[in-house]
Amino acid sequence: MSTAYDELPDGWQVWADESDGRSVLTYRPDVFNTKDFPAPCLPTIYVTNGSRKRRPGASQIETDTWHVSLFLEPEVEGPVERYDSRSDAVAGAVGLAARFVAGDVDYRGLYQVPREAYLDRLDDLVGGDTADAVADSVGAADDSVGVNDDSIEGDEAE
Repeated sequence: MSTAYDELPDGWQVWADESDGRSVLTYRPDVFNTKDFPAPCLPTIYVTNGSRKRRPGASQIETDTWHVSLFLEPEVEGPVERYDSRSDAVAGAVGLAARFVAGDVDYRGLYQVPREAYLDRLDDLVGGDTADAVADSVGAADDSVGVNDDSIEGDEAE
């Protein structure tokens, strides 16, 4: 049986697909586990039709426009795309996920405070084709990278 997200690229999975049409997609939650990569940095794509206004409860107000948003961290938002229907938004989310794994999303440019060591490791993770390559990149990181401790705000070690 085919579902709307059957074409998700490797590494992406459906975290939630709610009855109201909203969806949450995540990239490699198996490694964004606080040990290998910081859990708050889990790349996440949201498919919603709620208001984009930043006020309490605004996101609960349904609109006719569907939004696809990429977040690299809670306060690091990537591209936001708008669609007229949920099916178009789902196709857009799959396309955004594919661009992410292909390296076509400039996530480095989204950070106001450079986190070079973390972003170098994310480059390795996104560029890896197999679980072995991911395991090698995770295992090769040394403690100075600063992703296994409380330095989520930046790379103080650099």
